[in-house]
Amino acid sequence: MTRGRLDGRIALVTGASRGIGRAVARRFAAEGAELILLARTSGGLEEADDEIRAAGGARAMLVPLDLCQGDLLDQLGAALHERFGRLDILVGNAAMLGGLCPVGHYSPEVWEQVIATNLTANWRLIRSLDPLLRQSDAGRAMFVTSGVTEGTPPPYWSAYTASKAALEALVRTYAAELKRTNLKVNIIDPGAAATNMRAEAFPGEDPATLAAPDDITERFVELAEASYSESGGKVFV
Repeated sequence: MTRGRLDGRIALVTGASRGIGRAVARRFAAEGAELILLARTSGGLEEADDEIRAAGGARAMLVPLDLCQGDLLDQLGAALHERFGRLDILVGNAAMLGGLCPVGHYSPEVWEQVIATNLTANWRLIRSLDPLLRQSDAGRAMFVTSGVTEGTPPPYWSAYTASKAALEALVRTYAAELKRTNLKVNIIDPGAAATNMRAEAFPGEDPATLAAPDDITERFVELAEASYSESGGKVFV
C-alpha cells in the first residue's frame, strides 16, 4: 500500500464541519492522518466523518464544542493526552466574520464573540495543547488568517481584521518561544475561497470565480509534514 504523507500522524482540525476545515480534514485523511475534528455542530461533523469514511479513511474522533467555551477547551488537552499521549498537527481554522459595519456600530456582544472565536480560542488551544504538541517528534501547528491584515485595512471589517492581526502576532510570538524545540508553528492565508464566510462578506460575488476549498489544501499538507522546517512565517496558498 502507498503511504500517505501524513501516515500515522494525529491531527486536530477546528472548524471542521464545513468549508476549508472540512476540506483540510478530508485531505489529511487521504494522506493517512488520524483525525480529531472539532466544530460547534454535531451534524456537520458527522457529515464530514461520513465523507472521510466513504473515501476509505478511518473514523475520526468528533468533538462538538463551541470554541467560546474556554473551560472545555482547557480540558481538551487532558482528554487527548489520556487517549493519544501526543498531538502531531493542530490546524486552528475556525473563525467568524461578525458582520460588516462601522467601528463604533458593533455591539459589545458581537465584538467580544469575534475576538473570543478568532483570537482567544486559539490562545486557549495553544495553552491546552502545547504539552501534547511537544510530545510529538515533529509537532506542527498552523493558524488560518486572512488577506485583510495586509496593507491598509478595509473599512467596515474592524472586528475581523483586529482579531486576525492579533492572531498573527500571537502565533509569531509563540513560534519565537519554540526555536529550540521540534515544534514548528506558522500562519497560513488561504486566499479567496468559496466558503460561507466569503459569501457573507461578498454577497454578490459569483462563487464559481473562486477556488474551491478542496483546491487549496496542498499547502496545509506541506505545513503539516514532519519535513517542514520553517516556523513563525506567514504562508500564502
